[in-house]
Amino acid sequence: MGTWRGLRVAFIIGSLFMILLIIVYWDDVRGFSLYPLQDPKHEPLDLALIPQTTPVPSCSISASTVRPSPLLSLPTTRSSTPPHPSEQEEGRAAVKRIDEEMAVTKGERKLEDEEEEEREKKRVDNSHQEERKQRLADVCAGKGSLEFPGKTRAFDQIPNRELDHLIVDDTHQIIYCYVPKVACTNWKRVMVVLSQSLVSPSSGKPYTDPEAVPPDLVHNSSIHLTFAKFWRHYGSLSRHLMALKLQHYTKFLFVRDPFVRLISAFRNKFGKPNEDFYRQFGSVMLSRYGNVSGGVPKTAAEAFAAGIKPTFQQFITYLLDPQTERETAFNEHWRQVYRLCHPCQIQYDFIGRLETLETDSEQLLRILGVDHLIRFPTGARNRTAASWERDWFAQIPMDMRRKLYKLYEPDFELFGYPKPDSVLHR
Repeated sequence: MGTWRGLRVAFIIGSLFMILLIIVYWDDVRGFSLYPLQDPKHEPLDLALIPQTTPVPSCSISASTVRPSPLLSLPTTRSSTPPHPSEQEEGRAAVKRIDEEMAVTKGERKLEDEEEEEREKKRVDNSHQEERKQRLADVCAGKGSLEFPGKTRAFDQIPNRELDHLIVDDTHQIIYCYVPKVACTNWKRVMVVLSQSLVSPSSGKPYTDPEAVPPDLVHNSSIHLTFAKFWRHYGSLSRHLMALKLQHYTKFLFVRDPFVRLISAFRNKFGKPNEDFYRQFGSVMLSRYGNVSGGVPKTAAEAFAAGIKPTFQQFITYLLDPQTERETAFNEHWRQVYRLCHPCQIQYDFIGRLETLETDSEQLLRILGVDHLIRFPTGARNRTAASWERDWFAQIPMDMRRKLYKLYEPDFELFGYPKPDSVLHR
């Protein structure tokens, strides 16, 4: 019995000792897991259990692909102690670098946008030129039923007197066919400056600014070298030289809506006193179609003082009169462009329009390679508008309008101007 009691006491004491050990080491025992580690693929990571000491990236990026940024060097949290002056300087320098980089980037983007706009503008301008040249080639090649005098003749068959509108600049290898009432004053000024054919009396040197060239002087034919003068200078070699220059020089002309050009010519030459045009043309119109009692005044001043001057209808009647063409060729101010510049015999490299004068002139100067030397004059230009046609032709009988259109139809077709239906139909 004594032995059994001793074992019971020892068991109780051992149990108490084990309980005491469990109490002492409970913190270590409670973290003990009876299960083995599980595959992390089957145990999703709970981001909420991760201490948020650093921002969690929204996507996985390799450290090798991250481009260092000056922003990373800036402090991201407030500090209880003020930053050292050197750190402030570094921060300001970093901000300045960022501003400069952004400014450079904006500048590069603006430059790229401007270059793209310029390329697009050139593409549009070039497409316009190709369309104009192709139309002219098609009409001259007979794609259509339109026929007109001189359409099929060769260049050598054109008389010298009909080549007086082709101005030549050998220095820059340019040939310009001028058309009166189509900005020809300013283009003649440009040709004078390029060829240095006129000396300024104030400086004693050739003009360098087109706007400084007096407009009355540029119409003096003696200062321009034209094809009509080649015979005088080169004799039997003239036609050969013309052919060479036509082949190698850049050739251009400017055109305008034919009816608007007629209105402009009438306003300019007969809308105000002009002694030369009155004596040569105005007095003839009045005597033939004016029914002026007591005789036609001898001068433009007398005619305008008496309220007697040619009307637009008399001007149109004069143009349609067969006697006019028999007596003298049309004056250059209302002569058809196809008779002035011979577009079926001369392959023009550039066809400008008065309606798009500014953009066409800018493009042409670039093509000629002189845009760095000269600017097209920006002075006042003739403002006769296409919208005026209906009013000007209101008093002209319909049969006269249609005959006038037939007279100028080649210019409408060659240079792509639409048929003026508002004038030709009631």
